[in-house]
Amino acid sequence: MRGSVIGSGSFGTALANVLAANCEDVRLWGREPTVVDAINTRHENPTYLPGIPISERVRATLDLEEALAGSELVVLATPSHATRQVLARAKDFLPRNVPIITVSKGIENETLLTMTELLEDCLPEEFHPYLAVLSGPSFAKELARRMPTVVTIASHWDKVAVRCQKALQTETFRSYTSTDVVGVQYGGALKNVIAIAAGMADGLGMGHNARAAIITRGLAEITRLAVRKGANPLTLSGLSGMGDLVLTCTGELSRNRHVGMELGKGKKLADILGQMKEVAEGVKTARSARDLSLKTGVELPICQQVYLIAYEDKNAKMAVVDLMTRQPKSELV
Repeated sequence: MRGSVIGSGSFGTALANVLAANCEDVRLWGREPTVVDAINTRHENPTYLPGIPISERVRATLDLEEALAGSELVVLATPSHATRQVLARAKDFLPRNVPIITVSKGIENETLLTMTELLEDCLPEEFHPYLAVLSGPSFAKELARRMPTVVTIASHWDKVAVRCQKALQTETFRSYTSTDVVGVQYGGALKNVIAIAAGMADGLGMGHNARAAIITRGLAEITRLAVRKGANPLTLSGLSGMGDLVLTCTGELSRNRHVGMELGKGKKLADILGQMKEVAEGVKTARSARDLSLKTGVELPICQQVYLIAYEDKNAKMAVVDLMTRQPKSELV
């Protein structure tokens, strides 16, 4: 079996390693020549996963046609804001009748589309039944080090989710299937915004009580919006909801939590992002969350404050005051 991974960042590289357990040949596409060369010559991605060995079954390339030729499973691991651009270049080479899994956790700013909706917008209808999404609590470094990781794979067509599940099953990587494509994606995308808020609370020294409140009320926000968009509320209590939210709000490897912590310490967003190698998806998703709140009428108070801090230079301490002094209400409303 041959598999393809489009995107040689930390998560794409880690998933290529997972695929290599069940595929004789894994092609990994990247846009950085130094990364591609290091993977092929040293079996390491020194930029994103330094010191972690990569299977010899993984071969990197700068050529999208070469990466996709003969593939029986395609993983799209580009940042959400770059996915449309990469698809425009790749769609003529995409194999027919094979699963295409997106692992990007974001909502496109201009269109407010989830990643599977974006794929449907970019690709001919014949591809649509084969689309799937993978999400859940999964730091790339732990995944690459073969530490136990459990995720959800969702597709409207259950057969596609099961095919992806089998291709990715290893002794240390387990997945559950779902048909709730909407819920899995909203959980994965919006948890990054809540993680920025949790990081800000930590950066401000507000303690464990505040963090627990942000996680809990953040989950309520995510669930409200996801259900409005057609999700099953039970999905948000699972791996791609609560599981991913807890990890991203508390884990030391969380890029979004890191951004929040630095904002809480008073640093400017541009300076924080300029020092990071990889994308913190929650920054762009905060804008999408604000716009979705306005469009749907669903209240997202934590996401709204993250947007104001990130894009309108609001003081983080004042944001906390504004959240704490909102109109009292029932918890379940």
